[in-house]
Amino acid sequence: MRFGDLEIDLVSDGMVWLDAGGPFGLVPRELFQRVFPLQPDNTVPMSLTCMLVRSRGKKILIDTGLGTKRKAEERERWRLVRAEGDLLKALAKLGISPQDIDIVINTHLHTDHCGGNTTYQGDAIVATFPRAEYWVQRVEWAEACHPDARTRGTYFDENFGPLMEEGRLRLLHGDTEVTDQVHCVVTPGHTQGHQSVRLHTESWDGLYLGDMATYAVHFARTSWLTAYDVLPLENVETKKRWQRWAIKKQAWLFLEHDPLMPVVHLVEREGRKDILPIEAAQPLIDPLPRQLQPLE
Repeated sequence: MRFGDLEIDLVSDGMVWLDAGGPFGLVPRELFQRVFPLQPDNTVPMSLTCMLVRSRGKKILIDTGLGTKRKAEERERWRLVRAEGDLLKALAKLGISPQDIDIVINTHLHTDHCGGNTTYQGDAIVATFPRAEYWVQRVEWAEACHPDARTRGTYFDENFGPLMEEGRLRLLHGDTEVTDQVHCVVTPGHTQGHQSVRLHTESWDGLYLGDMATYAVHFARTSWLTAYDVLPLENVETKKRWQRWAIKKQAWLFLEHDPLMPVVHLVEREGRKDILPIEAAQPLIDPLPRQLQPLE
């Protein structure tokens, strides 16, 4: 989809099903199951929706999903389904090869957002996108290099260490311009060094949230936090700031994990914030997986 000379596509690395206690944390089941489907085994679907951006001659990929390095038992634990193929197949449908990507932006280094950064080449782990420079916040990289008891199950050196060794990892110090249409913006809360990606032209604004909000409802209801948020109260304040921006700009909001409402507007009516799907975004959504039940 084009916005002037800015072009974006949503590309999927598949879908997973996780226990609802992860994405909904302390939110009572009676509340969240009114707005989101819950399986009998208490799991909910989470999409792995990345974004391809073409701006000023650059092909930019935002996040890379789980990738292909996970062992069978790990894929089973994630309940990963790729009925229509992985991220590389989704890119290939757009005529994009791994060699075509100039920049990979990682919102953060949790494995479901950066697992596709690298791949096996024989016994070696190498960059999946061999020409690309990979951008991540320095604070995020430092946290990932020194995981604690809570994060060691999601920060894996194999997803970013080889990139540092190859000289492909660019560490950012705060908000950073990628092009005049694409900016990395620091959005702490889910992790200390989490970043989102702001997109804009003269007449249009968008924001790829990453894990600032797992589902669209998390963005509208700032007190709805996940069990994965490392700095939950800071995430509340981050969402409040970007809520004001989103309403003012009438921005398109892109949800990486929401299979029901992957592209939304935030609106305010009678003092209450709500989310609305964007009809014009349907061409972006149509290629994404629609399966909302796990395979048996």
